[in-house]
Amino acid sequence: MGDGAAYVAPAMDVDPAPHIRTLYGRRQGKKLRAHQQALLDDLLPRLRVPVTHSLDPADHKSPLDLAALFGRVMPGGIWLEVGFGAGEHLAWQAEQRRDVGLIGCEPYINGVAKALAHLERLAVDNVRIHDNDARFVMAALPPRSLTRAFVLFPDPWPKARHHKRRFVCRENLDRLATLMVGGAELRLATDDPSYLPWMVEHACLHPAFEWLAERPGDWRTRPEDWPPTRYERKMLAGHTPTFLRLRRR
Repeated sequence: MGDGAAYVAPAMDVDPAPHIRTLYGRRQGKKLRAHQQALLDDLLPRLRVPVTHSLDPADHKSPLDLAALFGRVMPGGIWLEVGFGAGEHLAWQAEQRRDVGLIGCEPYINGVAKALAHLERLAVDNVRIHDNDARFVMAALPPRSLTRAFVLFPDPWPKARHHKRRFVCRENLDRLATLMVGGAELRLATDDPSYLPWMVEHACLHPAFEWLAERPGDWRTRPEDWPPTRYERKMLAGHTPTFLRLRRR
């Protein structure tokens, strides 16, 4: 750990507010290295999305001013990634599409530190970070402000009693539908065989979204602009991930 003040994470599975159900597990893992702690102390405050910790849009004084957040109007639009893990996909997209403003949400502090390292190495300035529940950002975003959204390999919460904690659900999809412009793309991915039918039922059959698959290969094959991450190479060995692309009607 560096000389800066240590980051103190909330205890595992403690809700951000008593009435809000968490959709994620632990907030922090192993001890951070000095440079990782420095990034959290110095870079994260400059990139952090300023939002109230509330799921009710009415609790936010006004919708996020996205031009002010990024310091300019982003001609390619605004993309949201929910649960970016170690940030490899987020950073790759930011480097490839510097005309796009990307908002990445991730409550796991070790992942946030790794993402910040990627952003620093690539010297990209079109990413903003929310190091907490993505639903707080979703509540603060203005309607029809997103041109793309990603929910890649979310925690499947495989036990039946935990299914209510899955991010892909009608409530969150309804909110995303409100936030996405017509024609915007929603990308989902999972390698969990129990989560795939759940995603199909909740997302692909949602009235606001059109599933773009025309044949099995469309959801078994990774799109060219969807790079694999180190997590996928390491953790998904022997698994068959599924890639779902949907369009906002």
